[in-house]
Amino acid sequence: MATPNVEYLPPPLDATAEQPAIFDGTIRLYLAYPCPYAQRVWIARNCKGLQDKIKLVPLNLQNRPAWYKEKVYPENKVPSLEHNGKVIGESLDLIKYVDSNFEGPSLLPDDADKKEYFETLLSHMDEFLGMVYATFKGDSTKDADAAFDHLETALAKYDGPFLLGNEFTLADIAYIPFVERFQIYLSEVFNYDLTAGRPKVAAWIEAADKIDAYKQTKKTDPKELVEIYKRIFSAQK
Repeated sequence: MATPNVEYLPPPLDATAEQPAIFDGTIRLYLAYPCPYAQRVWIARNCKGLQDKIKLVPLNLQNRPAWYKEKVYPENKVPSLEHNGKVIGESLDLIKYVDSNFEGPSLLPDDADKKEYFETLLSHMDEFLGMVYATFKGDSTKDADAAFDHLETALAKYDGPFLLGNEFTLADIAYIPFVERFQIYLSEVFNYDLTAGRPKVAAWIEAADKIDAYKQTKKTDPKELVEIYKRIFSAQK
């Protein structure tokens, strides 16, 4: 895995920002630093050592530029990637795209069984997120317990701290941005330690935190995250 250099992170663009040149040959990753979906692609980019190849274009989602929807990505979401004269989105598709279409170390093992298990893990993503969000909307941690018990079991399938064994792969990249945020919110609001009684989850987070490509994307402000999640989920109770 490529070891990234310390990178200057440009400030987010808001509604007053000028539109950058589009389709001029520059490869651009449009993202928001606090967004877990965008963080997935950012991590993959860093793991491939593509900091000089794929330019970050951060947006302020609370006050996003009109040109982003009008000229760049009509869905008006992040992440999106401008490459080869087109703009594509959806974070799980994009991490595969970045791995397949750019140089750098492969972020998936060659082993067919592990590749199949990777797809299985992705197919369970919505269920995993839904179980944790169900806890956020209520008062019981029962659903979160089940979600993180499933993660503990998933981590037991192969030897090594990561979901597919000893290497940090797209499987980890898919899950870790969300677990990073869940750990903060569950601790602050529910006084809940998602690693308690789950040694493999604890070892996974500890190992991921040593990956430079991931560490450089950890820009979540805990206080801000708690306020945002409270606002979102209190409205859904």
